[in-house]
Amino acid sequence: MDRYDKPRLREQLLARRRALTPAMVHAASMRACEHVRALDRWASAREVLLYWPVRGEVDTRALLAELWARKVTVLMPRCRPDAPGEMDVACATCESDLKPGMFSIMEPNAHNCPAVNRCEPDLALLPGVGFDRRGFRLGFGGGYYDRLLAGPDMAGTLAVGLCHAFQLLDELPTEPWDKPVNLICTDEELWRP
Repeated sequence: MDRYDKPRLREQLLARRRALTPAMVHAASMRACEHVRALDRWASAREVLLYWPVRGEVDTRALLAELWARKVTVLMPRCRPDAPGEMDVACATCESDLKPGMFSIMEPNAHNCPAVNRCEPDLALLPGVGFDRRGFRLGFGGGYYDRLLAGPDMAGTLAVGLCHAFQLLDELPTEPWDKPVNLICTDEELWRP
């Protein structure tokens, strides 16, 4: 893989992810989620930011169900249709609060899930096309999560990238505005940059 050509690297990693069978994604997701459950912050969290999985991403639905059962505040991103690259964060109390949004990703329904004024989760679980061992993330190129992580409210948040083991690389190309995560959970390991 050419680790210096972001578009090509992105396509190579996405092709490998598309090649995973649903059974492979499920098994890897269960192992990655066990690493998340082993975190002290998971047990003590009162507010968690999570994503709804799409296209072979590590599946967080079991974690979502667990948080809802524990009555933990679950925050989820919602893309702003009129502001490319920007997301709002809203509280979702159950799966029925979600509807397909931009890019066909399930997100909190704007009609009954207003955006929160402050996003200060104890823990944030973030998807990515790839991560590197320094904590940097390769996304789809829109800067959505970089903007979210750069917000002052996220300063005390433990940001955790979730990915398949092959998506954790030694080094990714970075830009000055890229914000690293604190930990990376894969199906094989919990990596602390």
